Amino acid sequence: MELDSFAKTAYNSCIVATDRIIDELDLHILDILQNNAKETQSEIAKLVGLAPSAVLERVRKLEARGVIRGYVAQIDPKAIEQSMLAFVSVRSDEAPGNNDVAQALAACDEVLEVHHVAGEDCYLIKVRARDPEHLGSLLRTRFGRIPGVKSTCTTIVLETVKETPRLRIARQQHEAAS
Repeated sequence: MELDSFAKTAYNSCIVATDRIIDELDLHILDILQNNAKETQSEIAKLVGLAPSAVLERVRKLEARGVIRGYVAQIDPKAIEQSMLAFVSVRSDEAPGNNDVAQALAACDEVLEVHHVAGEDCYLIKVRARDPEHLGSLLRTRFGRIPGVKSTCTTIVLETVKETPRLRIARQQHEAAS
């Protein structure tokens, strides 16, 4: 009986360890990595007051739990001839719960984001294109031919004032100091 009790406790501890709440140190590490994903473990360790091995362990756990979903290079769209940015509202006639249109939109390389939205339209997508002709071609030959797409309404971005992949990380220590 004692062994069963020990096994349950050990098992429950494991669950708690993998589902633990993100603490202040994790938030600080996440904030640093959002600012510069190439920051070295030793530099992060200095900034958060831990050993590099402890930082590495925390980062690996955050990756394993899906909190850190990946690392990417942010590329200037103009450098690769994708300077046109547009948002396209897509109305579909698919049945509720069916996401075939969303999957077809997401499969297009020029589509950066697909959002299921409330309101008259069904999806809002973010698209990068070379120029107006390329965008028009996408609308006619790609999006317009997806079964279930009823109509689209496109808004072309004239100027981007702010665009960031960074999420606001509210840390208690940081908030208290402000």
